[in-house]
Parts: sequence; structure tokens; C-alpha cells
Amino acid sequence: MRALAQLLRPRISPGQLVGGLLCLVLGFAVAAQVRSTERDTTFATARQDELVGILADLGQRSERLRGDLRDLEETKAGLERDAEGGTALEEARERATTYGLLAGTLPAEGPGIELRIDDPGRGVKALNLLDALEELRDAGAEVIQVGDVRVGVDTHFLDDRDGVRADGRLLTAPYRFLAIGDPHTMTTALNIPGGLVRTLEGAGARVLITRRAKVAVGAVRSP
Repeated sequence: MRALAQLLRPRISPGQLVGGLLCLVLGFAVAAQVRSTERDTTFATARQDELVGILADLGQRSERLRGDLRDLEETKAGLERDAEGGTALEEARERATTYGLLAGTLPAEGPGIELRIDDPGRGVKALNLLDALEELRDAGAEVIQVGDVRVGVDTHFLDDRDGVRADGRLLTAPYRFLAIGDPHTMTTALNIPGGLVRTLEGAGARVLITRRAKVAVGAVRSP
């Protein structure tokens, strides 16, 4: 019921408020005109100097109303410009954040998993880590870090006598992937029969997958 009430609750924007004020001023002007018409019989018996004073007063009121209308219209236009500018700025910020996450130039936080690969027999090779990366990507991982390397579109692995290099940086066992995405989907993809986990275990590795409500990826790539 609370959600329904919130949906039904009127939302008043600054533009709507100013528009309402414009209607109020116009209504006041119409009401004043009606009252003026109702007093026509009185004006018919008024002296000339009284009529001149009444006309002058009505002229001043009309000018003030026109001035108020102009002010309100300018205020409304300004609020609409501000709203449009604020919306565009917010959209630009959101796009910049999205691009930064995709390019790996911004840190990220979100639900995901930690994939830990222990390699006591030194049987894990660059190809195995590449397979792990591709499995995570295929399972919908949005942001990935391996060791202290932020994964990018051109991330590559090379075998080294001391371990495996990722984008030129040496990684040593245990190899640790942090991936932000749907934990269930990624865990299921890694554990499919004959998939990554079985392949790594066949190479003598021990694999541990931990689901986390919040994974913090702090490594970033140079712009």
C-alpha cells in the first residue's frame, strides 16, 4: 500500500509551480474584470473626476499584473533551462562513469565473486588464466581484476618462468580474480561439467569461488 501511495502521490516540479502561479494571476485579473463589470451601474452615476481616478487605478493595476506575468514567465523559462541543463549534466556524468568503468580508469564496487586458484604443482599456465577471464566475461562480469591488474579489452597473459604475466605484470600463485556481476550466474558458469574448474583441477590446481555481496575493484588502468 505504501508503494501504491507513493505512486499516486502528486509530484510537483518547479515549472508546474510557476505555471500554477501564472494561472492564479490570470484568474485574479479575470475576477477583477468581472467585478469591474458588475460596478458599471455605479460608474454610470459617478462624477467625472471619480471616473478618472477609477480608470487611472485600473490602469495601474493592469500594468502591475502585466509586469507580474512577465516576471513569472521569465522565472518559468529560467527554471526550465536550469532543469534541462541539470538533466544534461547528470546524463553526461553517468556516461562518463560508464565509460570510465568500461575502460578500467575508475574503481568499482558491486556484488560479485572472488575466484582463487592455488597452484601447488605449478601446472597453471597463461592459457588457463585466459580461459578463466573469458568464462567470467561470457557469464556477464562487468568489471574484473586479476592480481593487481585491472582487466581491459586488450588484456593478455604470457607464461613466465616465475608464474604468469598479465599485461606485463608478474602474477604468482595463488591467482586471484575479482569480478563484479551476478554471483550466481558466474559461479554456475565456472562450475559447469567439463568447464574451467574441472580443467584447473585437472592441472593440479585447487579452486575456490566465493560469492560476495560487495566486491571492491580498486586497480585502475592508465587513461
